[in-house]
Amino acid sequence: MNTQVRISAQTSVVGVIGDPVRHSLSPIIHNVGFRSLGVDWVYVAFEVAAGKTADSLSALRTLHLRGLSVTMPHKTEMATLVDRSSPSAIALRSVNTVEVASDGALVGHSTDGEGLLQNLRSHGVHIENSSVLVIGAGGAGRSVVDALSRHGCKQVVVANRSLDGAEFAAGLAPIGSRAISLSDEPALRRATEECDLIIHATSMGMGETGSESVLPIPLDLLQQRHIVVDLVYHPLHTALLRVAEDKGCQIVNGLGMLVHQAALQQEIWTGHLPDVQEMLSAASQALS
Repeated sequence: MNTQVRISAQTSVVGVIGDPVRHSLSPIIHNVGFRSLGVDWVYVAFEVAAGKTADSLSALRTLHLRGLSVTMPHKTEMATLVDRSSPSAIALRSVNTVEVASDGALVGHSTDGEGLLQNLRSHGVHIENSSVLVIGAGGAGRSVVDALSRHGCKQVVVANRSLDGAEFAAGLAPIGSRAISLSDEPALRRATEECDLIIHATSMGMGETGSESVLPIPLDLLQQRHIVVDLVYHPLHTALLRVAEDKGCQIVNGLGMLVHQAALQQEIWTGHLPDVQEMLSAASQALS
């Protein structure tokens, strides 16, 4: 695949800020997306240390950047610095996308949760009226819960090491949802018995090649009827997904969410949705 990017004095520049970002797949994914749109845009990575979030917005204005992707450790602080925010970004108190609006205002968005739902739909999974167990209450978990709530999910159970964190995330969910501790095995068992969909939203298993030692929940809780989603995408086939597949579950890895949320970012910036399949192919090739 030809990934060469042509840059001129008229090229519009966007980028990702974070620390670290040197191994980010985002430049590969986004530049393929821009090419599919036929627009003169380029996407680059900027390593910005913690505490320098405000400086990145000053740079955006000074250099006339067209937008930003925002990753750790800047998402929470960015939510306090933008001029206005989307409903999801307000609810989550977190921003992963900065748009430069037509009036010059900087608008914060959160595309992670919507990206997950788009990815699930591409796999034939629809969450309307479903019961979902979300494992993890960090930024990714909260984004997932918020999106589930906005799209007709019937019930969400949030399981987390810290019950306080789970309760905050569950507060974003539909009425009747609840929070449990991952150490409360009876509650975890009940949640898996009730749910249709299990979404793992922690970093457990990232970079691992083991099996049961990196499972977020006991393997005996998985049943063939479950749809199991792991937001981790390196490796693509995590220990959780391998075990779930062995049990006959439908499985979905995390790469599609990364790509779909990036496509939504490009729609915010350019007004057009890029070719998701081309972006996904480039991301898969980069990981292989």
